[in-house]
Amino acid sequence: MLAALLVLLGLTALFYLFVLLRAAIAQRIVPGAEAALLGAVTNFFDTLGIGSFAPSTAWVKFRHLLPDKLIPSTLLVGHTGPSIMQGIIFLLLLGADVDPVLLVGCILSLLAGALLGAQLVTRAAVWLVQLTVALGLVIAATIFLAINLHLMPGGGSASTLPFPLMLLAFAVNFTLGVLVNFGIGNYAPTLIMFSLMGMDPRYAFPVMAGSAAIAGAGASISHIRIGEIDLKVVTGIILGGLPAVLVAAFVVKNMDVAMLRWLVIGVVYYAAAVMARSAWTGHQARPSAA
Repeated sequence: MLAALLVLLGLTALFYLFVLLRAAIAQRIVPGAEAALLGAVTNFFDTLGIGSFAPSTAWVKFRHLLPDKLIPSTLLVGHTGPSIMQGIIFLLLLGADVDPVLLVGCILSLLAGALLGAQLVTRAAVWLVQLTVALGLVIAATIFLAINLHLMPGGGSASTLPFPLMLLAFAVNFTLGVLVNFGIGNYAPTLIMFSLMGMDPRYAFPVMAGSAAIAGAGASISHIRIGEIDLKVVTGIILGGLPAVLVAAFVVKNMDVAMLRWLVIGVVYYAAAVMARSAWTGHQARPSAA
């Protein structure tokens, strides 16, 4: 089962890269240097469990690198490349220890949600996308706060779940798949969900990384074809993110990042407030625009 997953992930990665490179070559895209640096930093710490969506959103919002409506889709497509590498690494390191039914079911559930969400986010009003991203940032920052204050559940030692909890995990992953298109990452929610259910938190990594890789690739292909992304930022994040994942995974994977989370908490809460303000302004402007 694990070998089949790795083959599926490899084929998905090749298709993702083919579609992305074809679009980038057709538009003669040159990767952005700032986006490459952003991809390196955020994916380095993403591999350590910090997450990449929230700090990336905070930075591009602060620097005005993207229109608000393009932030979720652009970051999803850009961070999918490094996520694929993470997925391969964690599946090889820990995938064999996880119940294959749970592993495959969560990945397929997230993929189904991601494909559905890719169509929804492009049709949503800008203010609604802004509000959704703001809520996602608040959730991410609050999770970081709970981790640093030792309020997050420690988890158990199980490598599988009883059938009712397994079905619940599938449903949650489907919902998270929809939300990744709105800039809300699946790592922290998955980690907390499995910990609450009594699983060893380590076993969340192959599930959430494998899910993010395959579902992200499927949703990214849809976003690339739709065209509502900034390919300069996308290619820059990938260019910087891929080597950063390797460094984080094999050199400093045991690094203490508690202090960094405190910094991220402040930055992400600030970005959430700015995004929420933009959503409120856009919502208030609807009658006059009509």
